[in-house]
Amino acid sequence: MFVKRYDEVEKEEVNEEGAKNVEIQWLIDEKVAPNFAMRRFTIKENGYTPLHKHDWEHEVFVLQGEGALVDGDGNEHPLKPGNFALVEPNEVHQFKNKGKEDFVFLCLIPLK
Repeated sequence: MFVKRYDEVEKEEVNEEGAKNVEIQWLIDEKVAPNFAMRRFTIKENGYTPLHKHDWEHEVFVLQGEGALVDGDGNEHPLKPGNFALVEPNEVHQFKNKGKEDFVFLCLIPLK
């Protein structure tokens, strides 16, 4: 078993092109689990992840703030605490903070 608090995990700035005001914490990674990673994202006011796609799905659960999941056509799907979403493999997507406070969510992805 593995138990830890999120505030014991270092925050790293996301420096990918197209990202603004985004931090990531790798809560569970390949050092801890063989199949899935759990990441905690914090998107500050006016921040967003890159508009991108990749070969794997991911599941998202919103913890705090107001945000949006943007699809490849530019449609914004509102997200608030308690909402969850699935992004399919190769689906174009982006996360945006739409409020004044931090937009925080968990994102689970496969490691393989």
